[in-house]
Amino acid sequence: MGGGPPTPPEEHLLVLLPFPEPTAIFDRIRKNHPNIKITFRQIHFTITPWNAATAVPPSLYNTATILVTLSALPPTPADCPHLTLIHFTSAGTNHVAQHPIYTDTQITLTTSSGIHGPQMSEWVVMTALAHSHHYSLLHTWQQKHVWRNTGSSRELASLRHLHDKVGQRLAVLGYGSIGRQVARVAKAMGVDVIAYTARPRRTAEEKKDHGFIVPGTGDPEGEIPSAWYSGTDKASLHHFLAQDVDWLMISVPLTPSTEKMLGKEEFEILARRNAFVTNISRGQIIDQPALIDALKAYADANPNPGSDPSTTAATAGGPNVGNGNTVEGFTSQTSEQLLTDHPLPGLRGAALDVADPEPLPPDDPLWDAPNCIITPHISGLGATYVDRCFQVLEVNLERKEKGEQLINVVDRQRGY
Repeated sequence: MGGGPPTPPEEHLLVLLPFPEPTAIFDRIRKNHPNIKITFRQIHFTITPWNAATAVPPSLYNTATILVTLSALPPTPADCPHLTLIHFTSAGTNHVAQHPIYTDTQITLTTSSGIHGPQMSEWVVMTALAHSHHYSLLHTWQQKHVWRNTGSSRELASLRHLHDKVGQRLAVLGYGSIGRQVARVAKAMGVDVIAYTARPRRTAEEKKDHGFIVPGTGDPEGEIPSAWYSGTDKASLHHFLAQDVDWLMISVPLTPSTEKMLGKEEFEILARRNAFVTNISRGQIIDQPALIDALKAYADANPNPGSDPSTTAATAGGPNVGNGNTVEGFTSQTSEQLLTDHPLPGLRGAALDVADPEPLPPDDPLWDAPNCIITPHISGLGATYVDRCFQVLEVNLERKEKGEQLINVVDRQRGY
């Protein structure tokens, strides 16, 4: 006579990560899954996290059934005969897409997509506001002990005529977990959000987020965008970018079809409203020289560097331009009036947490691109990173033992 569920098989979980051993997390896994033996090795990397500098003994791979890693993998399929699941602590797998474990095996691959939304959305909003509120100017004033009324009239004009985000349109290119959390935060600021996906999302079910979600974040039901767009061709992308976009947020995965997805043509469409561009995806998504040219075009034509179109039009036109209301010698007009009356070329700014290549060489011209905020691929870091990575794994350990479908599984054909 039987009683209770069958005993799950013995598993060997091998963890190769550039962090100290997360003992509390391992204790939790052992308590909930006593059939799992855990082996940990701290991996050291070269200057980028995609190249491990620490050798892993082949014997560890030989007995492992589950692997948790950022980028370190068995050299060949023959080195890991028992491996059935690899969980990556990154949101994507483009960095291993040419590895034989990826190309020549059917080992299930899962990612930590879904864990990055909170911290990365904060970075996205922080950098956008730092640009629009001229934080670099304010910080300079503080460093120099300068009070605002001693600043130049040009500097003060930038602050008097900055536009808040209310009523602006954010276009999210790649409406995954990060894009959904950015949309959630942006909507709370009064921003209109539109979304772009590779495949159409016509039904309520198709618009849902079926991956890992940090509780209280994101857009689980897909209800935030005022409009959805989709496609994998240039015409569809251009139609999306032409929707009066004030702010473009790039969060598509890097695949052969998304490499150099945004270049001269796309930036010219976005230049109709001198959009601000944010990239937290991969540097290769953008044609970097074309971005630099678009930023320079705006800066060269703008008498008030760093400002949005409304600031430029007001200061360029001087007092009493059009029918707006004059405040301290400057004219306040609607954004549409200003863009129509005083069109400028190019993009008003960009925030990039990624570049091509990485690390970005010291002499790369991107460093000196005007109105461009650059950070060294750090927007996803945070105190909760490791724990959330393992939360995704633990969801899948439960599902694996019950014979249920795993979450965050990589589709090798699509590349994510």
